[in-house]
Amino acid sequence: MASFLKSLWSQVTGSGGAAASAPAEEEAIEYNGYRIVAAPFADGGQFQTAGRIEKEIDGTLKEHRFIRAEKHPSRDEAVSFSVTKGKQICDQQGDRMFA
Repeated sequence: MASFLKSLWSQVTGSGGAAASAPAEEEAIEYNGYRIVAAPFADGGQFQTAGRIEKEIDGTLKEHRFIRAEKHPSRDEAVSFSVTKGKQICDQQGDRMFA
């Protein structure tokens, strides 16, 4: 029981093994003045949609991170969908995402 609670606590706080579960980032994709970086991560045997969007505005690099509920059976599928989701965010929100 103690090891289960310790494992659960590590997942909640992000301590213990955080480096091993950190998302591996892909190469940035240029899209309409934005840079989209897919960074899906393993979760429960599947891969979670995640990434970040960057843009330089007035000499300052702005960043918007996103995680979505969709899960995928392979990392490649998650990367592809994360890029698609990033493009959708850019199209729908534009620079407002950085506010």
